[in-house]
Amino acid sequence: MNSMEEQLWNYIDDSCAPDEQKAIELLIEQNDAYRNKYNELLQLNSEFATMELDEPPMAFTYNIMEQIRTEHAQKPLKASIDKRIIWGITGFFIITITAIVIFALSTVNWGGHSLDVKMPNQLNVTHIKSYFSGPIVKGFLFFDVVMGLFLIDSYLRRKAIKGSSVH
Repeated sequence: MNSMEEQLWNYIDDSCAPDEQKAIELLIEQNDAYRNKYNELLQLNSEFATMELDEPPMAFTYNIMEQIRTEHAQKPLKASIDKRIIWGITGFFIITITAIVIFALSTVNWGGHSLDVKMPNQLNVTHIKSYFSGPIVKGFLFFDVVMGLFLIDSYLRRKAIKGSSVH
């Protein structure tokens, strides 16, 4: 839109300052180009006023909202977990496993003919052995197997989705 059209639209819409309105009135009276454009825009404005707008059907909003819901329902829900928490837990387990391995290797008698494990005198072995009793170890192994199956399943699903989207 050029400045002449903008001025005339502001004049028609009555959205210009009073001094600007008087200046445009003078231009319309004196300048043929302004007068022709003003009449053209007035005719267009009157056509806009008489135009009937089609109203959307009553169920339009409902249909759109249902379509949005179904699109969101098809996407898998992902919990927003902070990556720093995952790295913190990973670091804790790596440090713990490393400490256990170092402790186990340091208690081995490497110089003898048989691999004898020497336990410190302060360590109450019977108390620690109660933590590793049958039900606790079985529960831990069961949890590990379930988590392993879950990870394998999620890996295979991602691989199948990538494979089907490529074709």
